[in-house]
Amino acid sequence: MHTNYYFLRQLAPALAPHLTDLKLMECFSQDRDELVLVFAQAKGKTNFYRPYFIKATLRPDFSGLLFPESVQRARHNSVDLFDQFYGRAVLGVRAFLNERCLAITLEDDVTFLFKFFGNRPNLLIFNGNDVVELFNNKLVSDRQLHLDAFDRPIDQSYSAFEQANSDHRKLFPTFGKVVNGWLKEKDKGEEEDKGEAGQKRDETQEGQRKWVVIQSVLAQLENPRYYLTRLDHRPTLSLLPIGEIMREFDDPIEASNQFFTRSNGLNTFEREKGDLLRLLEKRLKKAQNLLEANFKRLVAKDESIKNEELGNILMASLHEIAEPGPGRSPETVILHDFYRDQPITLKLKPDISPQKNAEGYYRKSKNERIEEEHLADQMARREQEITNLQAQQVRTADIQNLKELRKFAKTNDLLADSPATTDPLELFKHVDIDGFRILIGRNAKNNDLLTQRHSFKDDLWLHARDVTGSHVLVKYRAGKPFPKTVIERAAELAAWYSKRRTDSLCPVIVTPKKFVRKPKGLAEGQVVVEKENVIMVVPRGE
Repeated sequence: MHTNYYFLRQLAPALAPHLTDLKLMECFSQDRDELVLVFAQAKGKTNFYRPYFIKATLRPDFSGLLFPESVQRARHNSVDLFDQFYGRAVLGVRAFLNERCLAITLEDDVTFLFKFFGNRPNLLIFNGNDVVELFNNKLVSDRQLHLDAFDRPIDQSYSAFEQANSDHRKLFPTFGKVVNGWLKEKDKGEEEDKGEAGQKRDETQEGQRKWVVIQSVLAQLENPRYYLTRLDHRPTLSLLPIGEIMREFDDPIEASNQFFTRSNGLNTFEREKGDLLRLLEKRLKKAQNLLEANFKRLVAKDESIKNEELGNILMASLHEIAEPGPGRSPETVILHDFYRDQPITLKLKPDISPQKNAEGYYRKSKNERIEEEHLADQMARREQEITNLQAQQVRTADIQNLKELRKFAKTNDLLADSPATTDPLELFKHVDIDGFRILIGRNAKNNDLLTQRHSFKDDLWLHARDVTGSHVLVKYRAGKPFPKTVIERAAELAAWYSKRRTDSLCPVIVTPKKFVRKPKGLAEGQVVVEKENVIMVVPRGE
């Protein structure tokens, strides 16, 4: 939280007495992502009178402020910056409403503003409302910023909280990871207590409870103590007592100094070990989420009515269903479900016999069994992956030297990109119909993966015409032509997963994959279709 809005609004008034009425004497850089500001009452031949130093690190991976008692400037590799502003007195220090910025206001309407925006930190110098200088000139978009636009008013009333469906992140985007993590832990504790007491709250009561917790946290953030803690295997400056607390402070300047020194004083072993532990935690969480998703899908299939059962019900009731013919071809029929002893409505294709309809249900049943087996296999693999990751976490935590850490990481290939699954059913959305598998891209990058890596020339490729949307593939089955019903269903899905979802009718391109190519230089998801047919369908999802 060292660049969090709530910390900066405490830091600004703490800095003001140290800087006000001092003059900017020097600004120099000895490192590409670091600069030093020197303020003082006066400057002699070799020394400053009552100097105050601000050292800013503005790297994409780390930004922060240090307020050292002295700075030794190197004789070489040191560059003066912004000397046109030397000699101007400091009028004040300010933070900005709901924003991660800190500004030092100088005479003649000049403002030095530290912008701590994620991986784009920078120092901006304003004359009036406009940017006149940047520390990092590569961030060209910063030149378009205006000083009066940094304050960000947000309605943070209870009525706004209710309108946001009790999602505090919409009202308090400034909380950041630390505060949101704190609130998550509080919610988790409340849920456990509620479960033990057997209590249930309605949505209004739950919203009111969350609001009380948020107000309590805000009170702590407005009148904080400062904690140097270890969170996610790295030093963290927090305004809340969270993680492994190492030190506690009353003064935000001292807290910032201690955090800055601790963070930049990490040796190579501590830094690489923390990075590896965080990587393993990320992979473990991903594997656990995938296992939970597979489990929910399997449970949903177990609880739903099986297609085999529907086929059996239909075959047992053939005498109740009229054969297809003019005026007597129902699209639905109500039959007795002898599995559950209740009526059930079955969908029928009116142009084929009841026996053929039953055969369709049996074919779907076969696909159901295949998918259930596949889900069970996936779950077994995920469980083994989770076991392996947990063992690697324990082993990594026990390692005490850099050589052993690097050897362990290399032997187990831990620093390589997370092994990407090659299973199309995990990579893409999918629908099975009449024995044919339909695969649907999830986003532009995923569309490229589907069309370029997981398709063959005889697959059928579909896409909503003239709008952005998902690539859709119908996988080819040797010796079997694509049925009209399958093509129409795939087209409906292509329309649904596009910008034309709300249209009454949508034109969809249908073509063999061999007529789709991606020339070099096209953006993600973009392709060229050399030959196409177009069909009109009503958008319909899964």
